[in-house]
Amino acid sequence: MIPAMSPKSEPFLGPLSRGARSGASASLTTILVAFAANLLVAVAKSVAAVVTGSASMLAEAAHSWADTGNEVFLLIAQRRSRRPPDRAHPLGHGREVYVWSLLAALGLFVAGAAVSVTHGVQELLHPVPATDFVVGYVVLAVSFVLEGISFLRSVHQAKPTAKLMERDLIGAVMVTSDPTLRAVFAEDAAALIGLAIAAVGLGAHQLTGSSTPDAVGSILVGVLLAVVATFLIDRNREFLIGEEANPRIRAAAIRALLAEPEVARVTYLRLEFVGPRLVSVIGDVDLTGDDTESNLAVRLRALEAKIDASPAVAGTVLSLSAPDEPSLTE
Repeated sequence: MIPAMSPKSEPFLGPLSRGARSGASASLTTILVAFAANLLVAVAKSVAAVVTGSASMLAEAAHSWADTGNEVFLLIAQRRSRRPPDRAHPLGHGREVYVWSLLAALGLFVAGAAVSVTHGVQELLHPVPATDFVVGYVVLAVSFVLEGISFLRSVHQAKPTAKLMERDLIGAVMVTSDPTLRAVFAEDAAALIGLAIAAVGLGAHQLTGSSTPDAVGSILVGVLLAVVATFLIDRNREFLIGEEANPRIRAAAIRALLAEPEVARVTYLRLEFVGPRLVSVIGDVDLTGDDTESNLAVRLRALEAKIDASPAVAGTVLSLSAPDEPSLTE
Protein backbone atom coordinates (compact mmCIF):
# COMPACT_ATOMS: atom_id res chain seq x y z
CA MET A 1 0.00 0.00 0.00
CA ILE A 2 1.20 3.53 -0.77
CA PRO A 3 2.08 5.35 2.46
CA ALA A 4 0.18 8.47 3.43
CA MET A 5 1.82 11.74 2.55
CA SER A 6 3.86 13.32 5.29
CA PRO A 7 2.96 16.88 6.37
CA LYS A 8 6.16 18.21 4.78
CA SER A 9 5.72 16.53 1.39
CA GLU A 10 4.32 18.41 -1.59
CA PRO A 11 0.62 17.54 -2.10
CA PHE A 12 -0.82 16.54 -5.45
CA LEU A 13 -1.20 19.69 -7.58
CA GLY A 14 1.03 21.52 -5.12
CA PRO A 15 0.61 25.15 -6.33
CA LEU A 16 -3.16 24.78 -6.68
CA SER A 17 -3.27 23.16 -3.23
CA ARG A 18 -1.46 26.09 -1.66
CA GLY A 19 -3.92 28.43 -3.32
CA ALA A 20 -6.84 26.36 -2.04
CA ARG A 21 -5.69 26.76 1.55
CA SER A 22 -5.52 30.56 1.49
CA GLY A 23 -8.00 31.41 -1.26
CA ALA A 24 -11.24 31.23 0.73
CA SER A 25 -10.16 33.66 3.45
CA ALA A 26 -8.66 36.03 0.87
CA SER A 27 -11.91 36.03 -1.12
CA LEU A 28 -13.95 36.73 2.02
CA THR A 29 -11.76 39.72 2.86
CA THR A 30 -12.08 41.02 -0.70
CA ILE A 31 -15.88 40.75 -0.57
CA LEU A 32 -16.12 42.49 2.82
CA VAL A 33 -13.93 45.37 1.63
CA ALA A 34 -16.02 45.70 -1.54
CA PHE A 35 -19.29 45.59 0.46
CA ALA A 36 -18.20 48.36 2.83
CA ALA A 37 -16.92 50.54 -0.02
CA ASN A 38 -20.00 50.05 -2.19
CA LEU A 39 -22.42 50.73 0.67
CA LEU A 40 -20.74 54.04 1.53
CA VAL A 41 -20.53 55.00 -2.13
CA ALA A 42 -24.17 54.06 -2.81
CA VAL A 43 -25.42 56.28 0.03
CA ALA A 44 -23.23 59.20 -1.06
CA LYS A 45 -24.25 58.91 -4.71
CA SER A 46 -27.94 58.68 -3.83
CA VAL A 47 -27.74 61.90 -1.82
CA ALA A 48 -25.80 63.60 -4.61
CA ALA A 49 -28.30 62.41 -7.22
CA VAL A 50 -31.17 63.96 -5.25
CA VAL A 51 -29.28 67.21 -4.64
CA THR A 52 -27.93 67.68 -8.17
CA GLY A 53 -30.67 66.07 -10.25
CA SER A 54 -27.96 64.55 -12.47
CA ALA A 55 -29.02 61.59 -14.62
CA SER A 56 -25.55 60.06 -14.74
CA MET A 57 -25.22 60.47 -10.96
CA LEU A 58 -28.49 58.61 -10.49
CA ALA A 59 -27.19 55.89 -12.82
CA GLU A 60 -24.05 55.63 -10.69
CA ALA A 61 -26.17 55.39 -7.54
CA ALA A 62 -28.14 52.52 -9.07
CA HIS A 63 -24.84 50.92 -10.06
CA SER A 64 -23.47 51.12 -6.51
CA TRP A 65 -26.67 49.79 -4.91
CA ALA A 66 -26.58 46.89 -7.37
CA ASP A 67 -22.94 46.20 -6.44
CA THR A 68 -23.80 46.35 -2.73
CA GLY A 69 -26.57 43.82 -3.19
CA ASN A 70 -24.23 41.64 -5.23
CA GLU A 71 -21.74 41.48 -2.38
CA VAL A 72 -24.49 40.00 -0.20
CA PHE A 73 -25.01 37.27 -2.81
CA LEU A 74 -21.25 36.67 -2.91
CA LEU A 75 -21.11 36.38 0.90
CA ILE A 76 -23.88 33.78 0.75
CA ALA A 77 -21.96 32.02 -2.01
CA GLN A 78 -18.83 31.85 0.14
CA ARG A 79 -20.69 30.49 3.15
CA ARG A 80 -22.76 27.84 1.36
CA SER A 81 -20.01 26.60 -0.94
CA ARG A 82 -17.73 25.80 2.01
CA ARG A 83 -20.10 23.26 3.55
CA PRO A 84 -18.44 19.84 3.91
CA PRO A 85 -19.27 16.89 1.61
CA ASP A 86 -22.15 14.61 2.53
CA ARG A 87 -23.74 11.47 1.09
CA ALA A 88 -25.85 13.46 -1.36
CA HIS A 89 -22.91 15.69 -2.36
CA PRO A 90 -19.73 13.58 -2.22
CA LEU A 91 -17.73 16.28 -4.03
CA GLY A 92 -18.90 18.97 -1.64
CA HIS A 93 -20.96 22.08 -2.33
CA GLY A 94 -18.31 24.11 -4.15
CA ARG A 95 -20.39 24.60 -7.31
CA GLU A 96 -23.00 26.50 -5.31
CA VAL A 97 -20.67 29.49 -5.40
CA TYR A 98 -21.32 29.70 -9.15
CA VAL A 99 -25.10 29.66 -8.63
CA TRP A 100 -25.06 32.62 -6.23
CA SER A 101 -22.48 34.46 -8.32
CA LEU A 102 -24.75 33.98 -11.34
CA LEU A 103 -27.64 35.52 -9.37
CA ALA A 104 -25.39 38.43 -8.42
CA ALA A 105 -24.52 39.02 -12.07
CA LEU A 106 -28.21 38.95 -12.99
CA GLY A 107 -28.83 41.52 -10.27
CA LEU A 108 -26.14 43.75 -11.74
CA PHE A 109 -27.80 43.48 -15.14
CA VAL A 110 -31.33 44.25 -13.89
CA ALA A 111 -30.75 46.67 -11.01
CA GLY A 112 -27.74 48.38 -12.54
CA ALA A 113 -27.78 48.26 -16.33
CA ALA A 114 -31.53 48.34 -16.96
CA VAL A 115 -32.19 51.15 -14.47
CA SER A 116 -29.33 53.28 -15.82
CA VAL A 117 -30.34 52.92 -19.47
CA THR A 118 -34.03 53.50 -18.71
CA HIS A 119 -33.35 56.65 -16.72
CA GLY A 120 -30.99 57.95 -19.39
CA VAL A 121 -33.62 57.52 -22.09
CA GLN A 122 -36.22 59.22 -19.89
CA GLU A 123 -33.82 62.11 -19.32
CA LEU A 124 -33.39 62.50 -23.09
CA LEU A 125 -37.15 62.59 -23.58
CA HIS A 126 -37.92 64.78 -20.57
CA PRO A 127 -34.78 66.76 -19.68
CA VAL A 128 -34.37 68.14 -16.17
CA PRO A 129 -31.62 70.70 -15.41
CA ALA A 130 -29.04 69.78 -12.79
CA THR A 131 -27.85 71.99 -9.94
CA ASP A 132 -25.20 72.00 -7.19
CA PHE A 133 -22.53 70.56 -9.43
CA VAL A 134 -19.83 70.91 -6.76
CA VAL A 135 -21.65 68.36 -4.58
CA GLY A 136 -21.61 65.94 -7.48
CA TYR A 137 -17.90 66.38 -8.12
CA VAL A 138 -17.03 65.90 -4.43
CA VAL A 139 -19.08 62.72 -4.22
CA LEU A 140 -17.54 61.37 -7.42
CA ALA A 141 -14.04 62.06 -6.08
CA VAL A 142 -14.74 60.35 -2.75
CA SER A 143 -16.39 57.44 -4.57
CA PHE A 144 -13.34 57.06 -6.79
CA VAL A 145 -11.09 56.77 -3.73
CA LEU A 146 -13.33 54.17 -2.04
CA GLU A 147 -13.83 52.15 -5.21
CA GLY A 148 -10.09 52.36 -5.83
CA ILE A 149 -9.36 50.85 -2.40
CA SER A 150 -11.70 47.95 -3.14
CA PHE A 151 -10.22 47.48 -6.60
CA LEU A 152 -6.66 47.42 -5.25
CA ARG A 153 -7.72 44.75 -2.77
CA SER A 154 -9.02 42.56 -5.61
CA VAL A 155 -5.80 43.20 -7.56
CA HIS A 156 -3.77 42.13 -4.52
CA GLN A 157 -5.72 38.87 -4.36
CA ALA A 158 -5.47 38.29 -8.11
CA LYS A 159 -1.67 38.60 -8.32
CA PRO A 160 -0.87 35.13 -6.87
CA THR A 161 -3.47 33.62 -9.20
CA ALA A 162 -1.85 35.32 -12.20
CA LYS A 163 1.58 34.07 -11.12
CA LEU A 164 0.28 30.51 -10.71
CA MET A 165 -1.36 30.53 -14.14
CA GLU A 166 1.54 32.38 -15.78
CA ARG A 167 -0.89 34.93 -17.19
CA ASP A 168 -1.31 38.68 -17.02
CA LEU A 169 -3.62 40.02 -14.32
CA ILE A 170 -6.71 40.49 -16.50
CA GLY A 171 -6.25 37.13 -18.20
CA ALA A 172 -5.99 35.39 -14.83
CA VAL A 173 -9.16 37.04 -13.54
CA MET A 174 -11.05 36.01 -16.65
CA VAL A 175 -10.19 32.31 -16.30
CA THR A 176 -9.93 31.90 -12.51
CA SER A 177 -12.20 29.33 -10.89
CA ASP A 178 -12.99 31.83 -8.09
CA PRO A 179 -16.12 33.72 -9.24
CA THR A 180 -16.10 36.06 -6.24
CA LEU A 181 -12.68 37.41 -7.16
CA ARG A 182 -13.77 37.81 -10.78
CA ALA A 183 -17.01 39.57 -9.77
CA VAL A 184 -15.38 42.06 -7.40
CA PHE A 185 -12.54 42.81 -9.82
CA ALA A 186 -14.90 43.32 -12.79
CA GLU A 187 -17.46 45.34 -10.82
CA ASP A 188 -14.84 47.64 -9.29
CA ALA A 189 -13.14 48.16 -12.65
CA ALA A 190 -16.55 49.00 -14.17
CA ALA A 191 -17.27 51.31 -11.24
CA LEU A 192 -14.08 53.30 -11.80
CA ILE A 193 -14.83 53.65 -15.51
CA GLY A 194 -18.45 54.54 -14.71
CA LEU A 195 -17.31 57.28 -12.34
CA ALA A 196 -15.18 58.78 -15.11
CA ILE A 197 -18.18 58.68 -17.48
CA ALA A 198 -20.41 60.30 -14.85
CA ALA A 199 -17.86 63.05 -14.23
CA VAL A 200 -17.63 63.84 -17.95
CA GLY A 201 -21.42 63.82 -18.28
CA LEU A 202 -21.87 66.08 -15.26
CA GLY A 203 -19.15 68.46 -16.47
CA ALA A 204 -20.63 68.66 -19.96
CA HIS A 205 -24.04 69.34 -18.44
CA GLN A 206 -22.59 72.23 -16.44
CA LEU A 207 -20.68 73.69 -19.40
CA THR A 208 -23.46 73.43 -21.98
CA GLY A 209 -26.52 73.83 -19.80
CA SER A 210 -28.00 70.83 -21.61
CA SER A 211 -28.91 67.59 -19.85
CA THR A 212 -28.25 65.57 -23.00
CA PRO A 213 -24.58 64.74 -22.18
CA ASP A 214 -25.67 63.72 -18.68
CA ALA A 215 -28.37 61.45 -20.09
CA VAL A 216 -25.95 59.92 -22.57
CA GLY A 217 -23.57 59.31 -19.68
CA SER A 218 -26.31 57.42 -17.84
CA ILE A 219 -26.94 55.26 -20.89
CA LEU A 220 -23.23 54.56 -21.33
CA VAL A 221 -22.94 53.50 -17.68
CA GLY A 222 -25.87 51.14 -18.24
CA VAL A 223 -24.28 49.65 -21.35
CA LEU A 224 -21.00 49.18 -19.48
CA LEU A 225 -22.79 47.33 -16.68
CA ALA A 226 -24.68 45.18 -19.18
CA VAL A 227 -21.41 44.10 -20.82
CA VAL A 228 -19.81 43.26 -17.45
CA ALA A 229 -22.92 41.41 -16.23
CA THR A 230 -23.17 39.39 -19.45
CA PHE A 231 -19.53 38.34 -19.15
CA LEU A 232 -19.97 37.30 -15.50
CA ILE A 233 -23.17 35.38 -16.28
CA ASP A 234 -21.48 33.48 -19.10
CA ARG A 235 -18.41 32.54 -17.04
CA ASN A 236 -20.53 31.23 -14.17
CA ARG A 237 -22.63 29.27 -16.65
CA GLU A 238 -19.49 27.63 -18.04
CA PHE A 239 -18.31 26.55 -14.58
CA LEU A 240 -21.76 25.22 -13.70
CA ILE A 241 -21.89 22.95 -16.75
CA GLY A 242 -18.29 21.81 -16.18
CA GLU A 243 -15.05 23.71 -16.76
CA GLU A 244 -11.90 21.66 -17.18
CA ALA A 245 -8.68 22.80 -15.55
CA ASN A 246 -6.27 24.65 -17.82
CA PRO A 247 -3.55 22.71 -19.69
CA ARG A 248 -0.80 23.82 -17.30
CA ILE A 249 -2.57 22.33 -14.29
CA ARG A 250 -3.38 19.18 -16.26
CA ALA A 251 0.26 18.79 -17.28
CA ALA A 252 1.32 19.19 -13.65
CA ALA A 253 -1.15 16.49 -12.65
CA ILE A 254 0.21 14.08 -15.27
CA ARG A 255 3.76 14.73 -14.05
CA ALA A 256 2.69 14.15 -10.45
CA LEU A 257 1.03 10.85 -11.33
CA LEU A 258 4.00 9.61 -13.37
CA ALA A 259 6.29 10.52 -10.48
CA GLU A 260 4.49 7.98 -8.29
CA PRO A 261 6.44 4.68 -8.05
CA GLU A 262 3.16 2.78 -8.46
CA VAL A 263 2.25 4.40 -11.80
CA ALA A 264 3.75 3.17 -15.06
CA ARG A 265 1.49 5.07 -17.47
CA VAL A 266 -1.39 7.54 -17.54
CA THR A 267 -3.81 7.03 -20.43
CA TYR A 268 -6.72 9.30 -19.49
CA LEU A 269 -7.10 12.29 -17.17
CA ARG A 270 -9.85 14.83 -16.63
CA LEU A 271 -9.61 17.58 -14.01
CA GLU A 272 -12.91 19.41 -13.65
CA PHE A 273 -13.48 22.38 -11.37
CA VAL A 274 -16.16 21.71 -8.76
CA GLY A 275 -15.52 24.90 -6.79
CA PRO A 276 -12.97 27.70 -6.41
CA ARG A 277 -9.48 26.17 -6.74
CA LEU A 278 -11.06 22.73 -6.27
CA VAL A 279 -11.06 19.92 -8.86
CA SER A 280 -12.35 16.40 -9.23
CA VAL A 281 -9.87 13.93 -10.70
CA ILE A 282 -10.92 11.15 -13.08
CA GLY A 283 -8.26 9.08 -14.77
CA ASP A 284 -7.00 5.77 -16.13
CA VAL A 285 -3.57 4.55 -15.02
CA ASP A 286 -1.41 1.52 -15.60
CA LEU A 287 0.16 0.35 -12.34
CA THR A 288 3.65 -1.14 -12.24
CA GLY A 289 4.18 -4.89 -12.04
CA ASP A 290 1.83 -7.74 -12.83
CA ASP A 291 -0.20 -8.06 -9.66
CA THR A 292 -3.38 -9.96 -8.84
CA GLU A 293 -6.74 -8.26 -9.28
CA SER A 294 -7.35 -7.94 -5.54
CA ASN A 295 -3.93 -6.38 -4.91
CA LEU A 296 -4.39 -4.01 -7.85
CA ALA A 297 -7.66 -2.79 -6.36
CA VAL A 298 -5.99 -2.10 -3.01
CA ARG A 299 -3.10 -0.26 -4.67
CA LEU A 300 -5.49 1.78 -6.82
CA ARG A 301 -7.58 2.85 -3.80
CA ALA A 302 -4.42 3.79 -1.91
CA LEU A 303 -3.35 6.00 -4.83
CA GLU A 304 -6.78 7.65 -4.86
CA ALA A 305 -6.52 8.32 -1.14
CA LYS A 306 -3.11 9.91 -1.61
CA ILE A 307 -4.45 12.24 -4.30
CA ASP A 308 -7.54 13.04 -2.20
CA ALA A 309 -5.24 14.27 0.58
CA SER A 310 -4.56 17.39 -1.51
CA PRO A 311 -6.65 20.44 -0.46
CA ALA A 312 -7.18 21.13 -4.16
CA VAL A 313 -8.89 17.78 -4.83
CA ALA A 314 -12.56 17.17 -4.02
CA GLY A 315 -12.56 13.53 -5.10
CA THR A 316 -10.63 11.03 -7.18
CA VAL A 317 -11.80 8.11 -9.32
CA LEU A 318 -9.09 6.03 -11.00
CA SER A 319 -9.47 3.02 -13.26
CA LEU A 320 -6.95 0.64 -14.78
CA SER A 321 -5.78 1.34 -18.32
CA ALA A 322 -6.29 -1.14 -21.12
CA PRO A 323 -3.00 -2.42 -22.64
CA ASP A 324 -3.73 -0.90 -26.06
CA GLU A 325 -4.56 2.60 -24.80
CA PRO A 326 -1.97 5.22 -25.74
CA SER A 327 -0.02 6.91 -22.97
CA LEU A 328 -0.55 10.59 -22.18
CA THR A 329 2.30 13.05 -22.22
CA GLU A 330 2.32 16.53 -20.81
